[in-house]
Amino acid sequence: MAESPTIRFGILGCADIARKVSRAINLSLNSTLHAIGSRSIDKARRYAEANGFHPSTKIYGSYDEVLDDPDVDAVYVPLPTSLHLHWATRAAEKKKHVLLEKPTALNVAELDAILGACDKNGVQFMDGTMWMHHPRTSKMAEFLADQQQFGHLKSIQTAFSFAADNDFLENDIRVKPDLDALGALGDAGWYCIRASLWAVDYELPKFVTALRNPVKNKAGVILSCGASLHWEDGKIATFYCSFLSNLTMDITAIGTKGTLHVNDFIIPYKENDASYRTVSEAWFTDMDLEWNKKPSEHIVNSDLPQEVLMVKEFSTLVDGIKRHGSPPDKKWPMITRKTQLIIDGVMASIDKGFEPVEVS
Repeated sequence: MAESPTIRFGILGCADIARKVSRAINLSLNSTLHAIGSRSIDKARRYAEANGFHPSTKIYGSYDEVLDDPDVDAVYVPLPTSLHLHWATRAAEKKKHVLLEKPTALNVAELDAILGACDKNGVQFMDGTMWMHHPRTSKMAEFLADQQQFGHLKSIQTAFSFAADNDFLENDIRVKPDLDALGALGDAGWYCIRASLWAVDYELPKFVTALRNPVKNKAGVILSCGASLHWEDGKIATFYCSFLSNLTMDITAIGTKGTLHVNDFIIPYKENDASYRTVSEAWFTDMDLEWNKKPSEHIVNSDLPQEVLMVKEFSTLVDGIKRHGSPPDKKWPMITRKTQLIIDGVMASIDKGFEPVEVS
């Protein structure tokens, strides 16, 4: 029996999130962790040892060595956002498929350069938004598309926040203007914007408006903010993202006939199952004392965690290109670009005194 095709990954950098993704690479049956590189070979060795990497994993003292390894098919890039343009573009030029951590770029012009390099070199691009790959996400989408149960979408509210400690607020790369200048908007807001786009089947809003009084640190990096997105047919989305509030990962989507609630959409409460709640045509009992319906809870089981499913899907696309001559899937770059466009719009609205900014 022929062996299952395996995509060999290299990782650029020793970021904390790479611990989760390296585990996912090893758990996925169609991928393997082939190499990791850091700016220091000693750091790469310590990282590999601390995370139990297989002894066969190549250890490199530079990112270029990973990209120059002819056995590396694809790279996962969890570097600071300010480094994405250089290293993701360089990876594409080396014919390596690119799984890029979010936020994918500082602005859409940088992202377009990355996507252009991927397109020119025929390599697959995908960003690292893991919750998109959980089977719960497709089940929730089915409810939103059900006109009998949900009707037509009118509003979606999302929130992602966590109460960062003082060390994070002083030292994390996400609060440093030279490393991740988008701050909470790029880190936490990315998920909220993606959820809003997901709910409308990736139709771009007409304009976005940043909410007043975002919180910034002394260096001018956003620690907390919000915005509203407006579509020409009257749909509206609002979101809140913050490094300064209690851990919250909520989606509420409201239709003409039904409502969807999910309280752990980014990282499920449990790794292998996830729930969401729906209610349709709810009203009140006599004298408005109670609701006539309670939301129904739906549990979606998954044999593999969502990050493994992300790696598996990415590796399947890479295998199709590598072994069967398939073209790169254009869906994932499209979704990434629309997310980045709205990030840019929110930043522009803040800079323009919270005026509406058209998205195009």
